[in-house]
Amino acid sequence: MRTKAMRMSTLFLRTLREDPADADVDSAKLLQRAGYVRKVAPGIFTWLPLGLKVLDKVQAVVREEINGIGAQEVHFPALLPREPYEATHRWEEYGENLFRLQDRHGADYLLAPTHEEMFTLLVKDMYSSYKDLPVVLYQIQTKYRDEFRPRAGLIRGREFIMKDAYSFTVDEEGLKKAYQDERGAYERIFKRLGVNYVIVHAVSGPMGGSESEEFLAPLPIGEDTFALAPSGKAWNVEALTTPRPEPVDYAETPAMQELDTPDSTTIDTLVERFNQLHPREDGRDWTAADTLKNLIVAVKHPADDDHPEGWRELVAVGLPGDRQVDMKRLEAQFAPAEIEEANETDLAAHPELVKGYIGPRVLGPQRSDSESAAHIRYFLDAHVASGSAWVTGADAEGVHLANAVYGRDFQADGVVEAAEVRHGDMSPDGSGPLSFERGVEIGQVFQLGLKYSDALGLKVLDRNGKAVPVWMGCYGIGISRVLACIAEMHHDDKGLAWPKAVAPAAVHVVATGKKQEAFDAAEKLVADLEDRGVEVLYDDRPKVSPGVKFKDAELIGVPLVAIAGRDTIANGTIEIRNRDGSDVQAVPANQATQAIMDRIAALQ
Repeated sequence: MRTKAMRMSTLFLRTLREDPADADVDSAKLLQRAGYVRKVAPGIFTWLPLGLKVLDKVQAVVREEINGIGAQEVHFPALLPREPYEATHRWEEYGENLFRLQDRHGADYLLAPTHEEMFTLLVKDMYSSYKDLPVVLYQIQTKYRDEFRPRAGLIRGREFIMKDAYSFTVDEEGLKKAYQDERGAYERIFKRLGVNYVIVHAVSGPMGGSESEEFLAPLPIGEDTFALAPSGKAWNVEALTTPRPEPVDYAETPAMQELDTPDSTTIDTLVERFNQLHPREDGRDWTAADTLKNLIVAVKHPADDDHPEGWRELVAVGLPGDRQVDMKRLEAQFAPAEIEEANETDLAAHPELVKGYIGPRVLGPQRSDSESAAHIRYFLDAHVASGSAWVTGADAEGVHLANAVYGRDFQADGVVEAAEVRHGDMSPDGSGPLSFERGVEIGQVFQLGLKYSDALGLKVLDRNGKAVPVWMGCYGIGISRVLACIAEMHHDDKGLAWPKAVAPAAVHVVATGKKQEAFDAAEKLVADLEDRGVEVLYDDRPKVSPGVKFKDAELIGVPLVAIAGRDTIANGTIEIRNRDGSDVQAVPANQATQAIMDRIAALQ
């Protein structure tokens, strides 16, 4: 099929020689300089013709692979009513990230950040029998999130394009198959698009559900940190589990005792006081690793049937004093609730909590519900071994406990992942110490289970005529973010260097000089390539210097460049070279079309 070339003399395009002042990553700088997008506001961009060409190709690869696993495409509105999101409590759970608005009648609406509710209600409306299932639906749609600090151009925007798919099956076995089908399609998609990726075990967060994995593009600009094991397995830091330490034999540990520790409200001062006032008999120094600090946090639970406005709970978390609390990891343990450090009002309601000297004796199982103050649940970080002895608070000003043994002197309500993960920590699979990398999330797959089916009443009749809830999976790809990641991975100091699969054209034909013969030769080459169905970007601009044209070709980043200029025409040749200037080849003009076709076929 004949393909019409894009001519730069008429193409809606202006390239920039300088980086935009507020562009903070390479992809944002180059996509704007090369005329692919234009910034409208923080996190909001206009797509220009070249940008849409690339975007369409990314979407085409996604559609081909997702259609290939039997999914069917639908399209929802971005403007949605409040009620479905209220039924799943996500009207509140999304917090300030949700764009909320009202129509002229005062009815509440939102700009959708994601569409689980709408997919669920659509299937509920149309399907009622197990015979209708399984079904997988997807859309490619613009989404909205009110990012506090949009950054990195298309990578973290307020308006972005996503592909989201949802599987509906009659049982969990069907869900797991759909999950693996989608996961496999993602691997093929990213390989075809030229995106390096790592599959990372993740937490579901506000999405709910159980099993979840992220596809991360390993890039230094990424906001996500993932832990990489020697085995090659990877985990999102929030999803990382600590191998449980072996229990400690405390048979020889002396009895717990109270010791004076004046002015020791921090771990540093506590260690200093113990070394000064209570030195060890064996001469070893006390260190922060010998201390157990107890942090009081407020868990902000979302609304439910019993608490329409949500509710606030104080809990205590104990962790080794030489480790810092990772609030994101800790929050993942209480999802979908949010957490924050307890404030002065919270603490004032619990006079038994002596700031700087909080210990386990007034927390968790140690405190009877019959006492006047409310029971504060007590959780220990996974690094705290059963039978281990600690220096910790004695719940009195200027006093700490020594030889407080977990399992002998105090108990906990549970174990949580609270501490920051460090280089050298052991991987969950036992293959060795962890290393840490940065990445950009480009896709995620979830086994949602029954969360949305239960919340929205999605049921079908099974083989026995019994109404059963439908099992759901959710699978997202950030289309516009993937495009930005490709630009991050495929560029040099001169400009973009698109992979063939997504480039706006296969070849950039450049006519240079003042002689009409050069333009005539370029026109013939372009016509021949059009007849062969090759996508061409043709720089036919008159009175533009060769230097400017070459710089634009390098900036725009089409994989192949073909040049018809004064020197080549004098020799009866066309110069063909890769975008990076390598593999330069001068071929007879009448053989240039075939030479380009051969080069295109060889491109990755």
